[in-house]
Order: sequence, then C-alpha cells, then structure tokens
Amino acid sequence: MKPSAFDYVRVDCADEAVEILAEQGDEARILAGGQSLMPMLNMRMAQPKVIVDISRAEDLAAARVDGAALAVRAAVTQATVERRARLADEVPMLAQALPHLGHFQTRNRGTVCGSIAHADPSAELPLCLAVLGGEVVLRSRARRRTLQAEAFFLGALATARDPTEIVEEVRFPLALAAERYGFVEIAMRHGDFAIVGLAVIVSAAAIRVGVSGVADRPWIVRWPRLTGDELDAALDRLAWDVGARDDQHASGEYRRHLVRTLGRRLIEELQ
Repeated sequence: MKPSAFDYVRVDCADEAVEILAEQGDEARILAGGQSLMPMLNMRMAQPKVIVDISRAEDLAAARVDGAALAVRAAVTQATVERRARLADEVPMLAQALPHLGHFQTRNRGTVCGSIAHADPSAELPLCLAVLGGEVVLRSRARRRTLQAEAFFLGALATARDPTEIVEEVRFPLALAAERYGFVEIAMRHGDFAIVGLAVIVSAAAIRVGVSGVADRPWIVRWPRLTGDELDAALDRLAWDVGARDDQHASGEYRRHLVRTLGRRLIEELQ
C-alpha cells in the first residue's frame, strides 16, 4: 500500500517543530527515524496532513550524561546510543537490550525517543525506561513537562503525549553500584518483536521486574528480596496478573511459562 497524501516539512530546531504542532495538532506527525511511522503510513493506520521531519534538528541530536541520568534527545538514533563507549557502565540494562532492537540497519535509522513515543507493548526501550524509573520530557509551544515513564505509557500505542507536544528527551537513570541489572527476551527470530521480554533490577533489599510483550504496556512489579518457593509464587502471580492471551505468535500458557522460567533464571543470576 501507499500512504495518503501529506505535506512534508523539514525543520532545523525543536522550536519550529512545536510551532507546527501547535497549529496542526492531530493533523501532524513527527518523523525522526521513520521505523515506526513509515509502516503505519503505508498501511494507512496513520493519515496525517503534515509530516514534520526533525531528523536534522541540531538541538535534538545529543545524548549526554545529565546529572544522574543519560539524557537522549529526540533525533538520536538507537545505534548512536548503542555505540557509546561507556554505555555498559552508564545504563547496563540499555546496553543489554539494544542489540535486540530490530537489526543494525534499522537501529541506524530508528530513534530512541521514537520507540518511546510509539509505545509498542512488545518493544524493548519502553520496558527498560519503565523498569528503571526513567522520565519522558514533553515539549509544546506553551510548556515543557516531565512525566515518569509509568505515567507516560497508557496502553498499546497510547501515551500521555498531547498532540501539540513532541517527545523532546528521554532520561534513563544511571546505574547504581548497589544494583544489578538484567534483560532477556524470547522472539521467533532475532530482531522480531518479543513474545516475552523481561527486565530485572536486584538490590540488597528489593527486586524490580518489568515484563513486555504480554500486557498492553510495560508491566512493572516491585518485591522484597525473594528466594525459593516465595520467588516461584511471586513469579506465578505475575504470570497470571499480566493477562497473557493466545495469539498468532504464542499461547497465553507459553507466555506465562516464559515469565516464570525466564524470570527465575534472570533473578537468580543477579542475586
């Protein structure tokens, strides 16, 4: 299929982008890497009147350590973050998850903020941002606001972003020495959407677990340190709570099995 007709505007800065969004609202869409938007245009799941290309906006092209977070601006590609020399020290969960995102060709184009804005429930970056307790910085002509990741994701392909806002930046908290981080996913083939993805943080006193590919958004739980039967029971409750259903990719039973077995294996490796 081909997309419906639209106007194309390439902007040089965020100010220009939010001005267009303020005027066009729901009729405009932001294009950064295009790896999520272009298929939706081709299938006519999105039919905007205006495409706003921010890929060459210099003020949106940086990824930097800012205080206690790795701040990734809207035009930064996944490959740029993946190639950071100190990423495994800065945000080790992100270093583990990024190689699972599509293929290196798509990571060269796809942006980190684009994946967050798209909010696919099987995607790796929303899961990492949510379980790490990261933030999403939204900007419009009138204001700039920051939301916790768990408040940003509302459902499958649904977020708290207003049509006049861009996802200007996402902030991944830097690793703490007292915590250990792990990520694993199962997909039909490498680069496919996850059947189940799991992200885990273990500290001396607590366990934080995130699940993707099952519910309509990243599903996050927080437990005290658990072992043995208590851990098995907690994982079993989690496997049922996320509401796994049968689809063309896997049965609900198989997804529950993955949550239990992958979850236990990953937690035990980190404890």
